Amino acid sequence: MKRIIPCLDILGERVVKGVNFSNVKSTGDPVQLSCRYENEGADEIVWLDIDATLSSREMMFQRLSDTASSLFIPLTAGGGIKSIQDISRALGSGADKVALNTAAVRNPDIIGKASDEFGSQCIVVSIDAAWNSHLNMYEVYIGSGSIPTGIDAIEWSRRVQELGAGEILLTSRDADGTLNGYDRRLVSQISSSLKVPVIASGGCGSIDDFITVLGECGADAALAASVFHFGILRIDKVKRALLSKGIEVRI
Repeated sequence: MKRIIPCLDILGERVVKGVNFSNVKSTGDPVQLSCRYENEGADEIVWLDIDATLSSREMMFQRLSDTASSLFIPLTAGGGIKSIQDISRALGSGADKVALNTAAVRNPDIIGKASDEFGSQCIVVSIDAAWNSHLNMYEVYIGSGSIPTGIDAIEWSRRVQELGAGEILLTSRDADGTLNGYDRRLVSQISSSLKVPVIASGGCGSIDDFITVLGECGADAALAASVFHFGILRIDKVKRALLSKGIEVRI
């Protein structure tokens, strides 16, 4: 069963969306948007405090709790998570899963420790990747997509799976917010390399993009933001189209 997952990038008190991880603009209130998406048929919500790591502050746990308490579907929370204690607090604030990005790269041991403590099903490793033509590879970025690491994204995805990650949230930095479609090569290469589920993110602009990434590219879930926030598509319409193409989704 494939999943459709809206993403809420949180900056301050608002949901925002940009292009290529920059030039963000406000799109709404996180509680209102998450409830709307649940009513439209979203399978899960991803909630990311995108400024926490760059600002060296903790996640906005109260804002997370406000959103989680309004939902019945699963919620994944990320941003500013640095320790096992942060993970515990996010789960205690209502998150069903916690996404690790910068902390996982800087301290890979946290993946295994968190998986042992809370179960691998709770631990999502978020990988932001962009094509590096000089290195001839997809390079991992941290710090909300602002800091290149020199790490090969495909090798990193295999390693975090071995360390205990239960799921990968894979975002194309190149495609993010462009509405030009997912990075099919990136998604296909990583999906075919792993046994754990892969959530494809970055660039969705049409129903055909959902069909392609969940069908041809092998992603287990498709995450999108702009197409939902700006009213280009509704989740229920996307799901009906997927069903018409033989892609199983929950209605």
